[in-house]
Amino acid sequence: MTAIVWLRHDLRLADNPALRAAAESGAVVPVYIWDPEGDGDWSPGGASKWWWHHGLTSLDKSLRDLGSRLVVRQGRSGEILESLAKETEAESIHWNRRYEPAAIKRDSAIKESFKSRGIEVQSHNGSLLFEPWEVSTKSDAPYKVFSPFWRSCLEKESQRSPLARPQQLDGPEHWPEGDSIDSLQLEPQLDWADEFPRWWDPSEKGAQKELERFIEEAAATYKSGRNRMDVDGSSRLSPYLHFGAISPHQVWHAIDQLKPSNGTVKASYETYLSEIGWREFAHHLLYHFPHTTGNALRSEFDDFPWEPSKNELEAWQQGRTGVPLVDAAMRQLWRTGWMHNRARMVVASFLTKNLLIAWQEGAAWFWDTLVDADLANNTLGWQWTAGCGADAAPYFRIFNPVSQSEKHDPKGDYIRRWVPELEKLDTPDLFKPWEASNDALERAGVNLGETYPEPLVDLSETRKRALAAYDDMRGK
Repeated sequence: MTAIVWLRHDLRLADNPALRAAAESGAVVPVYIWDPEGDGDWSPGGASKWWWHHGLTSLDKSLRDLGSRLVVRQGRSGEILESLAKETEAESIHWNRRYEPAAIKRDSAIKESFKSRGIEVQSHNGSLLFEPWEVSTKSDAPYKVFSPFWRSCLEKESQRSPLARPQQLDGPEHWPEGDSIDSLQLEPQLDWADEFPRWWDPSEKGAQKELERFIEEAAATYKSGRNRMDVDGSSRLSPYLHFGAISPHQVWHAIDQLKPSNGTVKASYETYLSEIGWREFAHHLLYHFPHTTGNALRSEFDDFPWEPSKNELEAWQQGRTGVPLVDAAMRQLWRTGWMHNRARMVVASFLTKNLLIAWQEGAAWFWDTLVDADLANNTLGWQWTAGCGADAAPYFRIFNPVSQSEKHDPKGDYIRRWVPELEKLDTPDLFKPWEASNDALERAGVNLGETYPEPLVDLSETRKRALAAYDDMRGK
């Protein structure tokens, strides 16, 4: 018997339920289909394409080490799967589920089409700890607040152990032809991703190395260190989880096995696992409220008085707002395809509250430039900061980039790294150079308006403007 395993956001061999089930059937044909139209309005952005190119290349090599290979094709997923099923005389098709609205619609149609022709189709959970429909309130409704959602998850049975990596994979007698990964032309044609290889190894082995680094160097102090932008205190596993180079079960199992006796360390581990919980919550919300990818969950925000400005949006995107922490974060994003989570909240707050630019603009930019651009997480994060989503930050919470710098980058190392034109400023002036004396600026070689921008807006005045706009909306 021959089974097709349709690989998507599961670029790994270990703990891959769809691959395991297909292998138990007999010969396996692993396939990846480049079908951006099938993702609807959210086809992969530039940074994601870079990851796809290298992640697929690595996966193909891993499969070949087991005597298999990755069949790559381009086009409509349903049509290509139908063609492959005929070519290989496959009797079953397996895939791990996706939870984006367009993917659900497409996958459901494909499943029904094959079932009507007598070909077995099985979908599996390879991406989440809990299916979105498995967790609900006592009134059988979806959760909109994280804390009770996560308590409900933790009350469920303990997590399964990760599935072992296959030692070999039997292939069909005759392999179907496929396209080369290079023919997909996924790597950016511009030089903006040139530094990505310095920061990322988009492979299953790279994911395991990142997990090991986190456990050895940062997990024990995660609760206190996760907000420090000047230290490497986060796991950096988000892109690996998004593309499936590692599964949440693998991460959970690795942390849960540590079982520390020290209460402070235990609290750090629990805090990190709750971040995995936020990822679960994001997918829970996306599944139950699919309209939130483009519209606010809280409908009163449909009439919020945003003030779009092309010039201000571009200044924010390019890291030239004149506010050092915001600029440092946006430049880190551009050069590495990633941004510290604390910095994400700050730049999102600055865009939506100090500039009054709609959160959808920020979400679109992140979608194109983040290597961990995940539709569920991206939607939750932006609506949380803008105050219009589930479990949202209070409307009056506006992150001050100066005080955030002072608290989470106290020596200014993060800003100096990404905004080198300010590196010679003394630390207090580094956070708000517009208040530095002329002598201090001259000593540091900083000429505001020339070597570094004047602030795009007044933080205090725009905070008042935002609060007034929110109060007006609430009043209506």
